[in-house]
Amino acid sequence: MSSIVERSFKVLEHLARHPEGTALSSVASALDMPLSATHRLLGELARCGYVRQDGSQGNYLLTIKLVSLGLGFLSASGIVDIAQPLLDRLAAESGELVRLAVVDGDALTFVAKAQGAVRGLRYDPDMGLSVNLSCSSAGHAWLSTMTDEEALALVARQGFGRPEDYGPNAPTTVGALLPYLAAARERGFSMIVEVFAPAMSAMAAPIRSSHDGAVIGVVTIAGPLVRLSEERMHALGPALLAATRELAMASSGSALLRRRGQGV
Repeated sequence: MSSIVERSFKVLEHLARHPEGTALSSVASALDMPLSATHRLLGELARCGYVRQDGSQGNYLLTIKLVSLGLGFLSASGIVDIAQPLLDRLAAESGELVRLAVVDGDALTFVAKAQGAVRGLRYDPDMGLSVNLSCSSAGHAWLSTMTDEEALALVARQGFGRPEDYGPNAPTTVGALLPYLAAARERGFSMIVEVFAPAMSAMAAPIRSSHDGAVIGVVTIAGPLVRLSEERMHALGPALLAATRELAMASSGSALLRRRGQGV
């Protein structure tokens, strides 16, 4: 049986996927928890300021307290101050969405971004979410820095993504994934087309710590395939790699990235 702490986080994660709010019964059903226990848990989270109840319909939704904690942490770590100018520059050069993800244990989490698209389709998925390793350019870039055995073990723990949830070219087998990793190792950055999402493409390169060479994060460029073609991604490769080198040199100025580089 899961602990109260584990159930609390599951409730918070579920509510984060429903910013418009959701009913008590829906939370209980989705998380397979008794209605009474769910009600008590939501009441405690509300008392602590993390959840509130919509007065009109009675739905539960998150407050901004979690967001404030996250933003406060990132601000104190110094990562955004260091990375933002570099991300802004790369976004302006590419004309697409540029994002920074940091390594956090067995996961990659996006923590900063810059939007380079000034007209037309603007691609901008959710921030702060863990990256699916098998179906994303960021995941492929990180996995390409490992041996095939290490990479596949990590993917096995997370699971392959399904094409119906991602793009039609999402790899669902070891045989389909490994060529992506081999190509990323050869060129120094990953490239995907209609893997994370239909009609979208992306590329990514790892950031290695200036302290010991450990991978501490990933920088991605993503946009619509009509603009970000394979030819365009190849042309942007040098700029992407230059940005990751600059971030690696600047990583000592961020407590968060410095700890990642030291294996903490």
